[in-house]
Amino acid sequence: MKFDTPVRAGNHYLIFLLDEQRYSLHLHVVESVARMVYITPLPGAPEIVLGIVNLRGKVVPIVDIRQRFELPKREILLTDWLIFAHTTTRLVGLAVNSVMGVAECLEQCVVPTDEFFPPLKYLKGVIKFQDGLVLIQNLGDLLSLEEEKSLDLALSTS
Repeated sequence: MKFDTPVRAGNHYLIFLLDEQRYSLHLHVVESVARMVYITPLPGAPEIVLGIVNLRGKVVPIVDIRQRFELPKREILLTDWLIFAHTTTRLVGLAVNSVMGVAECLEQCVVPTDEFFPPLKYLKGVIKFQDGLVLIQNLGDLLSLEEEKSLDLALSTS
């Protein structure tokens, strides 16, 4: 699945699954989506990084988003998907169970995390749909400063 069709990213979100929970990314940060491929281990990378893949000639780190959300560890399957998205500093891949597609939502359906007590770490907010809630991932906080430095070092020595 690749997003070649022009879509106004303003209110559009890519919806994906981790176990049975729906999560989303604002569409403007998503570069592409692909079927799972072999992930090459990266020595010296932070624990949150599963390894690296080659995306059209670019070496891209794959982040274990399950670990970030403290979900149970699970073996990666060939039926899983990779979402390639931009954090504030780099392109990363996220290993997810499945990708449901792109959804448009009205601004009044989005509840920002600052309305939660306490705020939810790694989340920007929640989208309220008729069939339930979708958590909006905050890629800006995906990797800590220490993890970023460790990843840079591991990538430079690979």
